[in-house]
Amino acid sequence: MSQFIVIEGLDGAGKSTQIKLLLEHFQKHGIETKFIHFPRVEKANVYGDLIAKFLRGEFGPIDAVHPQLVALIFALDRFDFAGTIKNWLAAGYTVLADRYVLSNIAFQCAKLKTDSEKDYLADWIFNYEFEYNKIPKPDLSIYLDVPFSFTKKSLTDTRTGDERAYLRGKTDIHENSISFQEQVKIEYESILKKFNALVRVDCSSPDGKMLEAELIHKHIIGLLT
Repeated sequence: MSQFIVIEGLDGAGKSTQIKLLLEHFQKHGIETKFIHFPRVEKANVYGDLIAKFLRGEFGPIDAVHPQLVALIFALDRFDFAGTIKNWLAAGYTVLADRYVLSNIAFQCAKLKTDSEKDYLADWIFNYEFEYNKIPKPDLSIYLDVPFSFTKKSLTDTRTGDERAYLRGKTDIHENSISFQEQVKIEYESILKKFNALVRVDCSSPDGKMLEAELIHKHIIGLLT
């Protein structure tokens, strides 16, 4: 039976680690799985290319482009791939995604000042992506709520890997601002209250430090059963 699962969280929140553990879990249990990372900046497509340029700062600093326009490009990247996700689900695969619509809401609303602006944009993104574009809705969206000290350290450490080739030696304007990431965290907390579509996984130990990856993984597996 197919299932669509999304992992959400701040940049540097350990999503890649949890996705790796999930994929290993699915393989171990014979669950046929497909994985997709949004945005698709590493793929040769018009929307991924535009997003990569934006994240490299080629259109200006983080506040140079109105967040509704940025949200539109991220949404079109998903819309462009929605048919493939539908086909995977129809074929019985479990689909695992790194980021989806709620990430668009959190990151773009974090750039706005007033609650009314944020409420408008959050509703616009949600309705545009799910109701107008009719992209598949996840069966489960998981938010990794990590100690912000862990996020801060992750983003200030040197980050490498093939998945960062889109930066072409530059820095990601979303990752480059710790204060922006703090605002994104606030927006994820608002989403938890506003939309009945996100499940929080507390990744903090009782003393406020980051839990071990295996413990977080066990919490996530518990949500799948």
